[in-house]
Amino acid sequence: MKRLLIVGAGGHGRSVAEAVHAAGQFVLVGFVDDGTEAQQVWAWPVLGTLSDLAKYRDLADAAIVAIGKNDLRERLCSQLHAANFELATVVHPRAIVSPSAVIGAGSAIMASAIVGTEAELGMGAIVNCGAVVDHHCRVESFGHLGVNAAMAGGSVLGHGAWMQAGSVLGYGVKVAAWAVLEPGHALHAK
Repeated sequence: MKRLLIVGAGGHGRSVAEAVHAAGQFVLVGFVDDGTEAQQVWAWPVLGTLSDLAKYRDLADAAIVAIGKNDLRERLCSQLHAANFELATVVHPRAIVSPSAVIGAGSAIMASAIVGTEAELGMGAIVNCGAVVDHHCRVESFGHLGVNAAMAGGSVLGHGAWMQAGSVLGYGVKVAAWAVLEPGHALHAK
């Protein structure tokens, strides 16, 4: 089984750790994070900071950036790639992912999320708890669906865009790169 390093020990990092533990798909070796003074998160150590990700390469085969801030997640994924880490994809065992969906490296699909028929997630995407990516939707790289966000069939979430909790895209709606939808906001097709 591959050894996994989680970059980020905050709320999303801990949620990803629970998903890893529940799925049993990796051996979690620990976390790295600049923003915590904790030396341990539950049973796993906080190994150090983000200053030199390459120094953790001997400890882990793969890594996932579990940080909700999309631009930072993109930058750190590039650093991991440069350090020859495999970018791991984590899928909570209580998520539903269509076998025809395409999931990009470094993505996280959390509990009760649904990724539908022929949907596509780019690299480093987050589909949070209870979020829905319906059939033929596309979440471009580093896109982020917050808790209970929903994309109706054929909609597109642009590169680095963020749908906050409970926001909705109607059928065929396209959201620009780096856009931020407020909680509960709905966009309808014209």
